Parts: sequence; structure tokens; C-alpha cells
Amino acid sequence: MMADMRHSGLTGRILLGLALGLPVGWYLGADAAVLGEIGKVVIQAIKLAAAPLLVFTIIGAVLTTEVSAKDGARMGFFCAVNALLALAIGLLLSNVLKPGLHLTAAGANGEALAAAAGQKLGLAAFLANFVPPSLVQPLADNAIFPLVVLSLAFGLALRKLKNMGEDVSSVETAFATLRRAMEVLLSWIIQAVPLAVFGVVASSIGKYGVDPLKGLAAYVGVGLLGLILHPLIVYQGWLVAYVRMPLGRFWGEAREPVVYAAGANSSLATLPVTLKALDGLGVSKSSSTLGACVGTNLNNDGIILYEAMAVLFVAQAHGLHLTLGHQLSAAFSCLVAAMGIAGIPEAGFISLSLVLATVGLPVELLPLLLTVDWILARARSVVNVLGDMMISILIDRAALGASKPAP
Repeated sequence: MMADMRHSGLTGRILLGLALGLPVGWYLGADAAVLGEIGKVVIQAIKLAAAPLLVFTIIGAVLTTEVSAKDGARMGFFCAVNALLALAIGLLLSNVLKPGLHLTAAGANGEALAAAAGQKLGLAAFLANFVPPSLVQPLADNAIFPLVVLSLAFGLALRKLKNMGEDVSSVETAFATLRRAMEVLLSWIIQAVPLAVFGVVASSIGKYGVDPLKGLAAYVGVGLLGLILHPLIVYQGWLVAYVRMPLGRFWGEAREPVVYAAGANSSLATLPVTLKALDGLGVSKSSSTLGACVGTNLNNDGIILYEAMAVLFVAQAHGLHLTLGHQLSAAFSCLVAAMGIAGIPEAGFISLSLVLATVGLPVELLPLLLTVDWILARARSVVNVLGDMMISILIDRAALGASKPAP
């Protein structure tokens, strides 16, 4: 009962932040930029606490649970299927609805999107993400992929010592305690999410007004449509046809992670809430850890679908026709960028700039797209969180055997 009340209170404050941000941004105009900085500080604090939580969770999980090669193969298979379906939905919607035709490149202001837009996403750069230059660099940069790799390596090393007869019980206890402490700290920080939402909305409205929202209505609409269709078609399809779990039961537990993800704009920051929801669904600890913690950087359906849609949108806005081969090349770039992108604010948007540069498309429209990205970013985070839950459920179901209905 108390948990439900706290959940409802946070949801109400998030909606209040949205409602107040609109008139405050309109009234203050350019002076509302400082409110956007406050919002960034809150989000950065969430990510600051979430990254160590991920490290402690993975190391503790490797020490205390058995993760077989079979489970790893299952996770890779389910992630690949969901990612390919996300790409298909994003490309299909842009090809059929052609949202880019409603916006011409003349609306771009030519402003550069920092140095990220000029980067190339080559194989060497992708492989370099596996091994950081130092142990502290991934934590300093919130680079989730190196954090996952290093945590797995350190956890496996400790596991090796444990299998050799070394007493690592004190280490296990320490990581379990640290994880719980970070969960408490994150729960305190998450209470400031409504303030972050207020600041981001006010800053965006104050700087750009409502005109970009009108001009980019097709872009936002098609993006949201895809991000809605993917869970409804793909995830619910898995639940009905394979897992055989009642949809009402799933969405009842997923409600809280969805609201947190929409407010925090981060699947990583929502991790403790996601794990709690998976516990409520009866998913085993080993499966939820593997799917939601270890597999989170491989499972970014929201970013992948958004990038596939946005790449074609930019091409259409510039009057460029992409052949099937070009679209497949862009799709592969989306997959690589989504896997290698660091856990930073607007990660999906920054990775989009890398994809556009990789496939040779103009980047002049990116500053214009950024004006409404605060809407799509939260939808991407929601889909990513639902994807983490879905992968965990699928791994658990595969381990139990699909012949038995879910409890």
C-alpha cells in the first residue's frame, strides 16, 4: 500500500513538472536555459549512482550465480531477434509514412552538433570500446559497455578463485551490501526526477518556442508510433505465443519501471525498479541479472528503432533516396552504435549523429531534431526498459522449457 502511494506521488510530481515547465519556459524565454542545466545535474546524479550499482550487481551475480554458455547464447539470440524486428518497424514506418517529406532541409540552421557528428564508427573504434585505457575511465565517462566487460572479467576472476577453494565469502557480502547501499542512494536521487523534467521542458520551450513542435509533428508522431508498436506487437507477441503469461500480469508489474524510465530518461537508472518488477513476475535472479544487467547494453530496441526511423527521416527531408542496400547499411550502423554508445544523456541522439556520419548523410538537421528529442528520448528509455524485462523473461522461460505455461 505504501509503495503504491509513493509510486502515485512520484507519477503526479512528474506530470506536474511537465505541466509547469511549459508556461514557465514560455514566460522566461531564453532565461529558462539555467533550468535546463539544473535538470542535467539531476540526471547526471542518477547516472553517477547507477553506474556503480551496475558494477556491484554484475560482480555479485557472477560470484553467486551460475551463468552457462547456453544462457548466454539464449540471451544473444533473443536480443538479436528483437533488434532486427525493431529495425524492421522503424524502417517500415519511415518508408510507408515518409515523415521527412513534411519537413525540408531549409529549416535547418546549419549549427554543428559538436565533434560527435564528424566521428566515424569503424570496426577499430568499436573494438576499442571493449578495453578502456584505465580501470577508472569507464566510471568517469559512464561508459557502460567497458563497465560491463570489466565487471564480468573481475567477477569471473573472483569466481575462479572461489572454484579453486579460496574463501571469497567476505567479498560476496561486501558487494551485496554495496549494491543495497547504491539502491538506497538512487532511490533518494530519483525523488528529484520531477525537477529534472520541469527544467528540461522549460529550457526547451524557452529556447525554441512551440514552432519546432509544429514543424516536427510528423517526426515525433512516427517515432512515438514505432516505439508504441514494438512493445505491443513484439513483446506482447512473445508473451502470448511463447511465454504464455497473462498480459495483465506483465503490465501490472511493468507499470512502475515504465513511469520511472519516462521520468529519469534512463534504462540504467531504472535498473533497481526493473529488477523489482521481474521479482514480482517470478523471474529467477540469474535470469533477471543476465537479461537486465549483463544484457542491457546489447538490448537497446528503443534506440535502434528510433535511429532506423530517423535516418530515413533525414534522408527524406533532404530529398535523398536510399536504396535497399543503403538502408541495410544504415541498419547495421544503428546496431553497432546502439551497442557501443556510452551511458550519457541523449545517448540515442548522439549515436544517431554517428550513424548519419557513417552512412554519409547530412547532419545539418540534427540541431532542429534536438528541440523535440526530450519527448522521444523518454519513449526510447521506456522501450529499452521493457526490452530488458522481456529478455529476462525469455531467458527464464527458455531455461524452464516452453512446454509449461508461465505461473
